[in-house]
Amino acid sequence: MRSKLVLAALLFLSTLPIYAQVAPAAKVGGLPLGVGVGVIDFDSSYYYPNLPYWSGRLVGVSAWADYSIFHGLGVTVEGTDLLGGQPKAVALPGQNLYGSGPKEATVQAGIIYRYRRIFKVRPFVEAMGGEGRIDFPSTNPFYTEETSPLWSAGGGIEYHAWNNFFLRGKYQYQSWKGFREGSGQTLNPSGATLGVTYYLRGPHRRY
Repeated sequence: MRSKLVLAALLFLSTLPIYAQVAPAAKVGGLPLGVGVGVIDFDSSYYYPNLPYWSGRLVGVSAWADYSIFHGLGVTVEGTDLLGGQPKAVALPGQNLYGSGPKEATVQAGIIYRYRRIFKVRPFVEAMGGEGRIDFPSTNPFYTEETSPLWSAGGGIEYHAWNNFFLRGKYQYQSWKGFREGSGQTLNPSGATLGVTYYLRGPHRRY
């Protein structure tokens, strides 16, 4: 399921530059397209009010693709899979817990704005929406996972490392709007991503 979410994010972006399928091969490398991978470290952000609860950090991987449209403005898609560093669930004495995790996976799409480069550094901001899936420990053996719509906002910098490669660091805040809707419980993960983006168009070109 998680691998499908990540692949869906990247496949979505591949539909944007459809004209590239009929363009000469020599021009494909000029597309304003960037693809990247990285590692993520997020606060799981689930503490209360009901037991069982979990708190702590989750680590995993992220993949993204950006397509520039006009003067730094573009569209972006991202898929994440948080699998490692699973926080320990806290329950009342005598409670039996079912399921695994917590584990989180998301797929999102939205807009990105990259400011012009200052020396080798390029700031950016982004806003996205999509869907997330979480597996969690529960006292109910039939309720150990949930899918929820979500939105996120974030920003960071890219550093021109070499040729068409940029190092990327960013912070992102998520709000899972449909998580246990009506229960008073919230899920707002946040954290950092560190990775690298490869741009098909060279660094001397304006994105």
